[in-house]
Amino acid sequence: MHSVRRRWAAALLLVPLLAGCFAARDGSPYDAGAGAGGGRLRVAMAFPPAERFSPYGADATLLSRLGVTEGLTRLDGNGGAVPALAESWARESGGGWVFTLREARFQDGTEVTPEAVAGALTHATHADPGPAALTGVTLTAEAVGERRVRVTTATADSALPLRLSSPSLAILAPKAYRTKAGTRTAGTDESGSAKARSDAADGTAAVDPAGTATGPFTLARTGGAIRATLHRFDDYWGGLAHASGLDVRFIADGTARTNALRSGEVDMAEAVPVSQAATLDQPTVREVPTARTTALFLNTRSGPFADPAVRAAVREAVDAAALAEDVYEGHADTGRGLFGPALTWAADERPRPSGRPAAKRAGNTALTLATYDNRPELPEVAQVLQQQLREAGFSVQLEVREYSRLEGDALAGKFDAVVAARNTMLDTGDPVSYLADDFTCDGGYNLARVCDKAVDRAVAEAGSRADDAARHRAALAAQTAVLRTDGVVPLVHQRIIHGVGASVRGVILDPYERTLVGTGTRR
Repeated sequence: MHSVRRRWAAALLLVPLLAGCFAARDGSPYDAGAGAGGGRLRVAMAFPPAERFSPYGADATLLSRLGVTEGLTRLDGNGGAVPALAESWARESGGGWVFTLREARFQDGTEVTPEAVAGALTHATHADPGPAALTGVTLTAEAVGERRVRVTTATADSALPLRLSSPSLAILAPKAYRTKAGTRTAGTDESGSAKARSDAADGTAAVDPAGTATGPFTLARTGGAIRATLHRFDDYWGGLAHASGLDVRFIADGTARTNALRSGEVDMAEAVPVSQAATLDQPTVREVPTARTTALFLNTRSGPFADPAVRAAVREAVDAAALAEDVYEGHADTGRGLFGPALTWAADERPRPSGRPAAKRAGNTALTLATYDNRPELPEVAQVLQQQLREAGFSVQLEVREYSRLEGDALAGKFDAVVAARNTMLDTGDPVSYLADDFTCDGGYNLARVCDKAVDRAVAEAGSRADDAARHRAALAAQTAVLRTDGVVPLVHQRIIHGVGASVRGVILDPYERTLVGTGTRR
């Protein structure tokens, strides 16, 4: 799979768990409340590992959400980079940054050294497909002192500390990279052996995160796409976790996940479908806004939407508020831009692009509208849009596929319009990188196929800003330039509903969908 495709799969499939508003010892927000702690937690996850827990693809976020892996930095509630394995950093001239490491150990007992960190980052740069966070970036890393690592990019990168927070740039022990193809990893049981033999046949090298990461929980055993067992890592630098371990089940069906919580089989069930929320006792229902926006992407390069006036007609025909209230039953916010209210720096932003062309009458214009069914609400969103567009005079053919069967055709521009959900902050935590990837002429995932000089200039201007506040302001200006093209129509900013047992405390709130449990999570 191409790295861009793997990146998008991670962005669309992974979902967050939520919590309250108090800070744990490691600085992450969690639910208030006392608990005895010490017991194991039973967790139902919505999506199984797709790549045998590879740290470089979609499973990277799964590892970080289960408290297994960490990077040099992490994101705070305002979207800024804050310390993780690096306790501080400073920018040098010439594109270099020096990161000072905290004292920490890998789960195999070895020390986190500058050499180990530089080696882990170097392995990431050589991965094929490469991590999404490194798309378009040439990175080198070297040890430069007892606790210091220099990370350099070919061109100056103001977002590097944000980029290094990506789950796909997690730091693993040197032992993790010694596993060769065809050798069963320490954390995999018989259900993974067929895949291992397949890897051996094509010569693919493996990276093993089991017992080689730095987080509060270590991956001890996996059962293919069905289950995983994690134990507490007692030497975690951030302190001893309350829970002694995690027993994880991967349950794709949302109703089945909800039933598992209701019957007491699990303590937490992520991503409860909107249709199932009312079946849970109110105290167990939690909801959190996320950085995920569902939008309608119009093919601006070919077909009817190559005409800006026809795109304007679609924008005027769409009633996003109806989608938020009816399809999402009030569990979503009406789309008002690319960045939703979960992002504090964009929460009060209401973009009003000017200079758009007048809408042209549809005149029974025929179009193909596509979406995927991995997220159960999306086909219903597409059906409502089909009706709204028909009322505006369009003739709409709807196509629904599983995402892996849709993606290639969507990227190739074989549909006139696509409904998709996108976490704008998942890959790098940098809004400018997201805009560059999705909406510039050279973007790696330009689903709307936008190529507009004004957009490229605005994104380039935002990319030149190093200060976080200035970068956010410039990103909002670039967002306005994107919306002015009418290549994308924001629909809703998603909230995620989760079921959390009444005895559970410390469940992490993360609008960026990167974390789930931490040292304070317990029952």
